[in-house]
Amino acid sequence: MPTITLSPRARQVALVAHVVSSVGWLGAVAAFLVLSVVGLNTDGLVLLRACYVAMDVLGRFLIVPLSIAAFATGVFQSLATSWGLFGHYWVVAKFILTIGATALLLLHQYTAVAGAAALVSGAADAAPDPEVLRLGRQLIFDASLAIVVLIGTTVLSIVKPWGPIRHGARAGAWYAGLALLMALAAFVIVHLVRGGAGSHGH
Repeated sequence: MPTITLSPRARQVALVAHVVSSVGWLGAVAAFLVLSVVGLNTDGLVLLRACYVAMDVLGRFLIVPLSIAAFATGVFQSLATSWGLFGHYWVVAKFILTIGATALLLLHQYTAVAGAAALVSGAADAAPDPEVLRLGRQLIFDASLAIVVLIGTTVLSIVKPWGPIRHGARAGAWYAGLALLMALAAFVIVHLVRGGAGSHGH
């Protein structure tokens, strides 16, 4: 397993970067959830449009960058410390959860979120497209699930449950993690290429 040698100060900087990006990701998703709830329950088209456009901007320029930063700094942290990327079960569990959350976030940002924002932006001063309501309910579910997953990864980081992975099983864990990463990347790419915002959920 490759490792990275860092000075104590560099490890502190890397840890701060990971904690800040992870906490920021959780806070940004919480704000996204509030906007999605308000947007789904408002009768005013102006407020509806404001909520969904704000959600799109929040997702593109805050949630997506923070999720990528949290994932990258988390992997960097694991390779730069004695925990290792596939040396302990709790690190593997956090790695898998973070990969899944990041992949689904990217998928839904450029399909459901962008689609909802486009629909309300083009709506006249009448009732919004019924598709907006369906997407709104989906976004509430997605954001709620993301918060649960992010809280779960935070708990794993603090509690550090379970023990180390036996040395003989680490190679298998490495290849399984790499295969999972490639499969999720392929899933997101294929989904975006086939349908994008127009076919999501159909």
